[in-house]
Amino acid sequence: MEQLFKLSQNKTDVKTELVAGLTTFMTMAYIIALNPNLLTNFDVGSPLWNGVFLATCLASAIGTICMAFLANKPFVMAPGMGLNSFFAVVVGNIVAMNGAMDYTNAFQAALCIILVEGIVFIVLSVLNIREKIVEAIPLSVRLGISPAIGLMLLNIGVGSNAGIYSETGGPFYAMRDFFGALTPSVASNSMGSGYISMVLTVVTMFLGLIVIVVLAHKGVKASVLIGMLCASVVNWVGQIVFLGANPFASLSSASWVPPVGDMVATTLFKFDFAGFLSIGWFTAVTLIITFCMIDMFDTIGTLVGTASRAGMVDKDGNMPNMKEALVSDAVGTIAGALTGTSTVTTFVESASGVEAGGRTGLTALTAGVLFLLSTFIAPIAAIIPAAATSSALIYVGVLMLAGLKNVNFDDLEQFVPVALMLIAMPISGSIGHAIGIGLITYTCIKIFTGKAKEVSALTYVISALFLIKFFLVV
Repeated sequence: MEQLFKLSQNKTDVKTELVAGLTTFMTMAYIIALNPNLLTNFDVGSPLWNGVFLATCLASAIGTICMAFLANKPFVMAPGMGLNSFFAVVVGNIVAMNGAMDYTNAFQAALCIILVEGIVFIVLSVLNIREKIVEAIPLSVRLGISPAIGLMLLNIGVGSNAGIYSETGGPFYAMRDFFGALTPSVASNSMGSGYISMVLTVVTMFLGLIVIVVLAHKGVKASVLIGMLCASVVNWVGQIVFLGANPFASLSSASWVPPVGDMVATTLFKFDFAGFLSIGWFTAVTLIITFCMIDMFDTIGTLVGTASRAGMVDKDGNMPNMKEALVSDAVGTIAGALTGTSTVTTFVESASGVEAGGRTGLTALTAGVLFLLSTFIAPIAAIIPAAATSSALIYVGVLMLAGLKNVNFDDLEQFVPVALMLIAMPISGSIGHAIGIGLITYTCIKIFTGKAKEVSALTYVISALFLIKFFLVV
């Protein structure tokens, strides 16, 4: 382990790395069931759902294990949120444009986008072009990535991570529908029978947060993991006592056998290039470029932001082994295409493992192995309450806000792009789009203040591409 991951050099040990890997996995385990739900329009139990479920576990494991051994970084990968929803929209549009296709056939056609994207990323990574793109992001913009991700995590934690449904509708969220209600009675009337579940959700997430903060204050490295476990127990007990529900009921009817047959039949190496090209060359190329841009800057933002928080960057804000990390990300995307899921990218939830002390690829390897095991034990991962993972997301988000101390608030050329990123990232839910807004703003400010020569040629190119994406590409 020492020779493989250079634990002493990174001031860590095996126990810390294992706990960090488990922490990251628990924080993002929701993707195992949510990704197939989103990609199949919640067609739970269908052959396509089963195929995407298994593809999610396998592609996440492959990409993450590559990250462990190639880059020796504690970053974990899975099919990216946002990108999977966009993929599902594309599949729906292919069905609408080609009436002869059913949803599964359209899904197989859309997988061609992911395959081409992964191949493009491999080429760009090997040729160091993606690394040059990272270096083209001005330091002032990079300084804002970590705190902007922190705000996004906070928004997810208290905003959209744990939704409640009831006979009156949903989803209902803690910040918008509970704290945002004028009075408790208004919230209760709006949520109906879901109000008690919402109270339990709020209590769970904040109790878990308090446990994490107290333990972290005492120097307990496993504070995030312990906090999530405590929050889970509180939520499980609350479901039994106040809701009369059995939080473990799903385990009795759960399947513990990986649905290999369904994956082979529906998603494994199932590329329908003829169906994909039936939508037209221009649309096809546009979709590939769009996926590439979103994924590229989501990944870059996550790597730079999380590495900055962990002290893994040099004085210029560059992360060692960036090329290897980007290659691993590309391998994950190709693995996703081959097995049958949308773009695999570095997850922002990796920050929870970093806060738990993860500093090397052993953290990633631990999470990768857990993803492999999830093909058998997914039902266990599924019973982790979303509210418990919110505790970790809120805590990590708060810590990442500390990156603002490195921003010069007196320099508007630096602060204005950062400020826009801070608001764009949590609202749009896209790291890549927020970086694009920051780059465009930075470039425009430099041009109109007579400092155009301070902007690199590649920064101009990237800013122009984002302008095209935001305003011209349809």
